[in-house]
Amino acid sequence: MTGASHSRAAQVAYQDLLRLHLDETASELIGSVEERSRNGRIYLYDKFRIGTEMKSRYLGEGTPELRARLARTAELKAGSGERRKTMARLARVLRAEGFIGVDRDTGSLLLAFFRAGVFRLGGTLVGTAAYGLYQGELGVRFDSEELAQTGDMDFASFERLSVALGDKVEENPGEILQALKFDPVPGIQDRQIWKWRQNHGEAMVEFLTPACGDERVKPLPALGVSAQALNYLNFLIAEPIPAIALYRSGVLVQIPRPERFAIHKLIIADRRHGGQDQAKARKDRGQAAFLISILAEDRPDDLREAFEDALSRGPRWRARLEASLARLPVTAEILHGLS
Repeated sequence: MTGASHSRAAQVAYQDLLRLHLDETASELIGSVEERSRNGRIYLYDKFRIGTEMKSRYLGEGTPELRARLARTAELKAGSGERRKTMARLARVLRAEGFIGVDRDTGSLLLAFFRAGVFRLGGTLVGTAAYGLYQGELGVRFDSEELAQTGDMDFASFERLSVALGDKVEENPGEILQALKFDPVPGIQDRQIWKWRQNHGEAMVEFLTPACGDERVKPLPALGVSAQALNYLNFLIAEPIPAIALYRSGVLVQIPRPERFAIHKLIIADRRHGGQDQAKARKDRGQAAFLISILAEDRPDDLREAFEDALSRGPRWRARLEASLARLPVTAEILHGLS
């Protein structure tokens, strides 16, 4: 890892490309915006008629940003052709500026998941595939060797959100994966499928969901898949952010906030045991240390809040964090010096 920043031109191009993708998504509104309230949050839906039947399509949480975009739908629809040309130009700028794109297999999978609505319906890309996308969010250069991946991709979503939305993907992720030559890996104890293996390689795709103590397989009805429940995941995927994977003119995905990703990596590094897991734990600590060094400079308040949030969740959380930080004295000094 170099830690060097991307040029100002590259950072501006990335933010412009992200904004245009969000505009493009909002321009696809078919009918009228409907609001639904659940557990103190407002969710927005596209309500439209097909024949004699009324349909609802989930758009996202009712943030000021999304509301502002939806208020400009007519204008955004009119500008779609020009916008797409600009998106293609900005993607070329990013490649010329040294942004690392995703490979064809990864890009085609992310694009198919985007079109099916996986990210719109709460799916969040996690793991190393998400880590590589912080080059745009944080404006930093990544070492291409460090980002060389096995092709593994993990997607996570909250079970309660998936149940509450009352909407589902337009194409089942399992069918997309099988079309892209991934075979389902049956569960040991039941028939719920939550992971797929590429049949011409070693790449794996897994679906995950937060656990409340019991790490079992649970359904995610909005996404049409099952998911392995894991402790500590609720911290990682709270308040995810949009990001662009550089494939074609860019693919709009959803990833964890970088400060949550960094702190979560410290926690799960301490959960790993055994030979192969030790290598993964070293990778986890390396990714955490790099992100923390950047965030401490650029977003110290966000980093401090995430660290304090994790520490406040109980003795088990604190023990795992301190165990990892004992191996990273420089990172420990940075984090403990934030407050």
